[in-house]
Amino acid sequence: MKKTSLLAAPLLAIPLVGMGLSNGSSLAAGLLPQEAAAKSNGWTSLFDGTTLSGWTQRNGTATYEVVDGTIVGTTAKGSPNSFLCSDQFFGDFELEFDVKLANDELNSGVQIRSHSIPTYRNGRIHGPQVEVSANGHAGFIYGEAGRGWLSTDRDDPAKRAAFKSGEWNRYRVICFGPTIRTWVNGVPVAHIVDGISPSGMIGLQVHAVKGDPQWSVAWRNLRIREVGDGGGFAPLFNGRDLAGWKVNENPESVRIQDGALVVQGNRAHVFYDGPVYQHSFKNFELRALVQTKPGANSGVYFHTLFQDEGWPSKGYEVQVNNTQSDWRRTGGLYGIDDIKEAPAKDNEWFQMFVRVEGQHVTVDVDGKRLVDYTEPENAEREPQFSGRLISRGTFALQAHDPGSEVWYKAIEVRPLPE
Repeated sequence: MKKTSLLAAPLLAIPLVGMGLSNGSSLAAGLLPQEAAAKSNGWTSLFDGTTLSGWTQRNGTATYEVVDGTIVGTTAKGSPNSFLCSDQFFGDFELEFDVKLANDELNSGVQIRSHSIPTYRNGRIHGPQVEVSANGHAGFIYGEAGRGWLSTDRDDPAKRAAFKSGEWNRYRVICFGPTIRTWVNGVPVAHIVDGISPSGMIGLQVHAVKGDPQWSVAWRNLRIREVGDGGGFAPLFNGRDLAGWKVNENPESVRIQDGALVVQGNRAHVFYDGPVYQHSFKNFELRALVQTKPGANSGVYFHTLFQDEGWPSKGYEVQVNNTQSDWRRTGGLYGIDDIKEAPAKDNEWFQMFVRVEGQHVTVDVDGKRLVDYTEPENAEREPQFSGRLISRGTFALQAHDPGSEVWYKAIEVRPLPE
């Protein structure tokens, strides 16, 4: 048997789905002819059949190796759950793979839209998992590391019998917006609506076991294709109330009106405190529709943390101000990379788009690039801006003063790989 271990394999990025297909040599060894032909329909292989390029092991010490064109994961004594994770994030997609349990006693799964961040259980992989097991739960959705079963209807006999012990089982998973659906060997199994995780990694799990039985699970023919534009954005604001948000001083300065979050009144900041990405963002794309009233001043903070009062001391502020007396205008990084000319008009909705990846920050308004800023190493800041540094954190919207009225809606975020 030909084997390639994880340690021996170079780790390269997986091609972006929908941004160009892999050439024939990147298709997994052993693909059926119809699967290779599907390449022209947008499918991209996640496994090249010979190496573990594009994958990184997280948590645990289970072993992952390539054996005869398959990925084989084997349990390790004393190891917690282990995961071989894609280096790429995926949002809206169709995923297919074959999986076989060499030992029915082993519980396994495939993570979808999952994450590992230092602020949640020291990087513990968490997110939806498509169950792989011979106990009748195969294909149902489990919330790994904290949320438990997301599929609550696991009693249907036909669904419970879909997985075949000792055989290769074909899985199909479709994620579109908050909807997740699965099939096992052509049998529809799970159908849930869960909008907490809009995008994330694919992960192959080897579950923790007692003792050292060296049980194994194998995968092959892993392929994925983008659905629509790839999605991956999750709403942070539901348009009805402040669920997932927390206001500090002067809560009366924040209200909901006509489906919008409106800030007007004495100084206050409303911080996102909800479940998406554990409200601890590092790399992301944030978009929102914004409307300023004449003479208004506000701001959108990122990489910030909740504080009881005062101007947020941590994180960057993207200015929102088209006509107020402060000369710094909408779209600038306040006090760091300012804009002098307003890119939008009062009383009209405009879209703000903020992207942060590593030390690089861009800000667009209505599709026009206003800021393209890279934070230098050992950045020097004025004392009042000492906390304006790339880190991680949440978002906040600012109520600046009683004379400032700004409306926000369609506030959405797409997490990016860290």
